[in-house]
Amino acid sequence: MILFTIGFTKKSAEEFFGRLQTGKVVRVLDVRLNRSSQLSGFAKERDLVYFLRSIGSIDHLVLENLAPTAELLDAYRSRTMTWDQYAVAYEELIAERQVETSIPREILEGGCLLCSEHTAHKCHRRIAAEYLARHHEGLEIEHL
Repeated sequence: MILFTIGFTKKSAEEFFGRLQTGKVVRVLDVRLNRSSQLSGFAKERDLVYFLRSIGSIDHLVLENLAPTAELLDAYRSRTMTWDQYAVAYEELIAERQVETSIPREILEGGCLLCSEHTAHKCHRRIAAEYLARHHEGLEIEHL
C-alpha cells in the first residue's frame, strides 16, 4: 500500500494535477492548517475540490488531526523554534491525537497527503507519513 505526499508551491497546475494522475491518487488528504489562503492559488480548498474532481476524478478529504496547531506553526515561521524542535513537537502532537487509530487504513490507500511546502524534506506531511508508516504495516511512502 502506498501513501503519497505532495506540496503545491513551485508547481504549475499542470504539473501538480499531472503528478496526482500519474501516481494514480484516488483521494487528496488535505493536512493544511490554512486551506483558503490567497497564496494557495489553484490549491484554495474550494477551487481544489472542483479541480480534483473535474481533472482527475480524485476525492478530497480534510484531515484536521494531521494539521499543526496555529501556535506550533507560528513558532516555526517566526523562527522561535528550529525545524528540529518543530518536527519533534509536531510528532508529539499527532501521537497525542492518536492519528494512527483515528484515521482508517482504507483512507490512506491511494491517498496523498497535501501541504504547501515544495518538497517533503522540511514539511509536516513527511513527518505524518513516516509516523503513519510506522503504525501501519506495509504502508510505503512516495513523495510526488
